[in-house]
Amino acid sequence: MSELVMPNDTNPQNNLMGGNMLRWMDIACAICAGKHCAKPVVTASVDNVAFGSPIRNGEVVTLEATVTRAFNTSLEVYVQATAATMQGMNPRRTHHAYFTFVALDKDNGSPVPVPEVVPLSEIEEQRFEAALRRRELRLVLAGRMKPANAANLKELFG
Repeated sequence: MSELVMPNDTNPQNNLMGGNMLRWMDIACAICAGKHCAKPVVTASVDNVAFGSPIRNGEVVTLEATVTRAFNTSLEVYVQATAATMQGMNPRRTHHAYFTFVALDKDNGSPVPVPEVVPLSEIEEQRFEAALRRRELRLVLAGRMKPANAANLKELFG
């Protein structure tokens, strides 16, 4: 997904406003999650968005999203944003984050199971394996899991 940064998208420093970037990231991830599930999806959480270099008015933002892992009724999506001039000059990675979505039944809106993810590349395998730790951390921080029950996080801290 690509977006052109227009004057209405910027702050007084002429840089893309963070809220607009978050909106675009959410849209890109929702499209990715919805395609994977072939169901409506809703955003459940957003992990630590890393804001890198500023994006200036007139630059083009490209967002790439990929499903990293499916759980029962939820799935994790990684999104990366890059920015460049309209001519493609000065490309750079600017933002990245993990979003979690829940798939819904289109008729009654209740959560439904999601299809599995099969990692095909080395980076996909790394993100797939690390997704269990990220999920446990999200659940612990949300108060939905006790730290003592976070088995995958315990492996990190011995």
